[in-house]
Amino acid sequence: MKRSLANRIGGALALLVIANSPPASAQDHWPQFRGADSLGVSANRNLPEKWSTTENVEWKQDLPGRGWSCPIVWGDRIFLTTVINDGETESAKKGLYFGGERPKFPETIHHWKVYCLDLKSGKIRWEKEVHQGKPQSAIHRKNSYASETPVTDGERVYCYFGNLGLFVFDLDGNPQWSKKFTPHKTRYSWGTAASPVLHKDRLYILNDNEADSWLLALDKKSGDEVWKIKRDEKSNWSNPFIWENEKRTEIVVPGTGRTRSYDLAGKELWSFKGMSSITIATPYASGGLLYISSGYVGDRKKPIYAIRPGASGDISIAPLKGTSGEFIQWCNWKVSPYNPTTLVYDEQLYSLLDRGWIMALDPKTGEFIYEKKRLPPGAGYTVSPWAYNGKVFCLNEDGETHVVRAGKKFEVLHTNTLGEDDMAMACPAIVGDRLILRTASRVYCIRKGAGKKG
Repeated sequence: MKRSLANRIGGALALLVIANSPPASAQDHWPQFRGADSLGVSANRNLPEKWSTTENVEWKQDLPGRGWSCPIVWGDRIFLTTVINDGETESAKKGLYFGGERPKFPETIHHWKVYCLDLKSGKIRWEKEVHQGKPQSAIHRKNSYASETPVTDGERVYCYFGNLGLFVFDLDGNPQWSKKFTPHKTRYSWGTAASPVLHKDRLYILNDNEADSWLLALDKKSGDEVWKIKRDEKSNWSNPFIWENEKRTEIVVPGTGRTRSYDLAGKELWSFKGMSSITIATPYASGGLLYISSGYVGDRKKPIYAIRPGASGDISIAPLKGTSGEFIQWCNWKVSPYNPTTLVYDEQLYSLLDRGWIMALDPKTGEFIYEKKRLPPGAGYTVSPWAYNGKVFCLNEDGETHVVRAGKKFEVLHTNTLGEDDMAMACPAIVGDRLILRTASRVYCIRKGAGKKG
């Protein structure tokens, strides 16, 4: 049967609307670590590519205390956490090093706080102190007591402080509910870092430590426990990832002992051995594959895995020898970063190593597009790379962002430099045509055409 004229016109109008609509990834919100899809990518063509402490700076806002939680954004609100020490906080030495563990608990009063900033002006809309007292757990010299990134569903913002608890507010700062947790020792007293994730009506929290590791599902509205499973795992620092694939929805949890996937009832679906001895990076999915990495710098194993949906049971492959399996599309044992999460952008997978090397692989095969290339000298890399406008952005701990051309040929285009007190260890938020950067001292809103021109 031929379509009616009205139907044809309606279809044409619908196509016109779609063609002129902004891309879905040109985000109006950035609700969690690395964005709604955990990819760290935007399609907004108006985002800034150059900045300094003044150039393209729409505003900057100093923040007290220390917190390495990443900014998240919903609408015109930015949310961050920090902890303020009434005494002196030891400076965070840059780079990779031993000797940063501080097993003795601080003796001074600390203040755990949540901040809400205005997206357009940077002014503080509200701040809430959720706890004060002496910390009951230890952290590494470079870590903070506010390293977990909040998450929001547009109604509430969920702020998790590892060994302290979870504190939930509406977007205007009104308390909704809270839940305290028993603090546990982490490996080498490094502290905690795994951020919570939301899926539909549940909030998931992972706490891998040296005494009592668990994965917890809570009702997001009430805070009631839905289920809690104990994990046969010691300290890890990776976020869980909700993998909505063509077959089912899974909760993927990387681990040094075993990486595991659970269904939404907490039942294990599959697992594998073969990570490095310290696991930090967050999984993500792109092009129908799940990417998981673990690359402690002192380990022979630094694998990146690309996994197909539908696995069950033990899917491990031979360490340092196996390169694929029934559900493992490929594995490269030598290419994973230690701290940063890898990046898939424009059909290339980028691995940014902590000591300033970058490489590009084919995300479908794991074959090299180009092998290790050296970025300009500087401090190490904790921040995961992000991408837009055909560029890959690599922010080091000195606050320098090296801008690399995306593509098959390696090329550093330029470097964006912030101030001496702008040590960087938090991933940015990308919302509309704004880039939100958090450093040790402040938050920057970077926007093309704002501030002093270079």
